[in-house]
Amino acid sequence: MKLCYVTDRKALAGTADEQIRGLLEKIESCGRAGVDCIQVREKDLSGHALSELTGEALRRAPGSCRIVVNDRVDVALATGAAGVHLGEQSLPVSEARRFLREQKMEGKFLVGASAHSLESALAAEEAGADYVIYGPVFATPSKARYGAPQGLEKLKAVCQRSRIPVIAIGGVMPANARECVEAGAAGVAAIRLFQDTTDLPGVVRELRAAMGR
Repeated sequence: MKLCYVTDRKALAGTADEQIRGLLEKIESCGRAGVDCIQVREKDLSGHALSELTGEALRRAPGSCRIVVNDRVDVALATGAAGVHLGEQSLPVSEARRFLREQKMEGKFLVGASAHSLESALAAEEAGADYVIYGPVFATPSKARYGAPQGLEKLKAVCQRSRIPVIAIGGVMPANARECVEAGAAGVAAIRLFQDTTDLPGVVRELRAAMGR
């Protein structure tokens, strides 16, 4: 999961239906451009609507691109997604792991977690997360509610202490992606970087060149 697109359909123009269609086009374009993972993060959708969206995303994205669903373990399992991504206020990672054991899905399903501090990153790891998305590393409007950017030094501290992959998020651009990797990040995640560009293949090439992979 070197490159991860986190969706936000409400930032797209148009009616509700147009936003869904636009989002699916973005998902397909990201997958074809070489983005490794897409986190379907549409928290306000009903379970049925989220299932339909995820199912269509899975049909459109190439097999090399993993689809994970934000918060909803049930939707992720029902649609055949690669995993679930849990926020700090979501279902605890430990509960998700317990549920997966009951469903005999251990080892077949990713459980990721968001972290905004070293403590929460280590707690997620201890609870059984496969990876954490940490940030915001740099200033970005979508993460402003989490306060001031964490910065590269804090990212480095999290990466040094974590035994699972750490994905950097928050204001990541081709110009600073290398700094995230040098701090120890296994990859980067973004919303606007992937969603707003008119040249996804170019952005992906720039990011991979900057990250040296």
